[in-house]
Amino acid sequence: MYKEKIGHGQASGKIILMGEHSVVYGEPAIAFPFQETFIATTVEPSTAMTLDCLYFSGNLADVPSPLKSIKEAVNQTLIALHQENTTLKITITSTIPAERGMGSSAAAAVSIVRALFDYFDVTCTQEVLLPLVNRAEKIAHGNPSGIDAAATSGNDSLFFIKGQPLESFPMNVSNAFLIVADTGIKGQTRAAVSDVAKLFEQDQAKIAQHITELGRLTRLAKQVILADDVLALGNIMNQAQEQLKALSVSNEQLDRLVTTARENGAIGAKLTGGGRGGCMISLAESKEQAEKIAAALKNTGAVATWIQSLGVNN
Repeated sequence: MYKEKIGHGQASGKIILMGEHSVVYGEPAIAFPFQETFIATTVEPSTAMTLDCLYFSGNLADVPSPLKSIKEAVNQTLIALHQENTTLKITITSTIPAERGMGSSAAAAVSIVRALFDYFDVTCTQEVLLPLVNRAEKIAHGNPSGIDAAATSGNDSLFFIKGQPLESFPMNVSNAFLIVADTGIKGQTRAAVSDVAKLFEQDQAKIAQHITELGRLTRLAKQVILADDVLALGNIMNQAQEQLKALSVSNEQLDRLVTTARENGAIGAKLTGGGRGGCMISLAESKEQAEKIAAALKNTGAVATWIQSLGVNN
């Protein structure tokens, strides 16, 4: 019945613009889809249930521990489709660097779910997609917020407070270009979150001030985005970086890249995601300036850079 069929699914990367770490303590975060990176999955008929990706090629049942969330995404989706006994070849290709805070595990799950639904000619709504992705994300991250699943599968920016519904809003900042630079170092999200928690225990009043200020800056960032004020957004990003440094989640390479971006004309620059590695982001007012910043970041040690417009008219 499905002999000639190939299923396709795709998902974008994601960037946290504001609210890293403070989101854990009930403050808001802003994230959005990052279309310059993506994961694509194809599903084809096969005599055995196999997975082919950068990190593994073989029977799905034999995937190594770091890929267990992919196995979960496949199995739970097949259960939802009432196709548990089918055998397929699942091929995943990705331009999202793993363990950099860009949503690679959620994007993989989104693309898998979409590809399987496509293969079986079943419509995949967000209401069906997100619970399946979040089940896989629990394997990957323990207690996911849901923001990665929503950001890698959607088109809008997201304003998020833990335990509350996600709120989408348009990211349309005229003359704004975001440069993302990969440090080449795997992000240390779990360790960074744990260390912030230890600091909080040691000096609750001081750490609470930084967390509250990050929350204030995130709310302000949403206001200036809606007001199309790129200079104010850059200033807010710079202030957020100082708060994140105070929480000990930046590191030498991130600090160096942030400094380089600012010295080459960025109006704002900060780490993105868990910190201690991963990626940093910076803001420019023109494509030409963004390209200059990206080149400087590569010269300073970034292993990869990407540029995405934040305005529909850019």
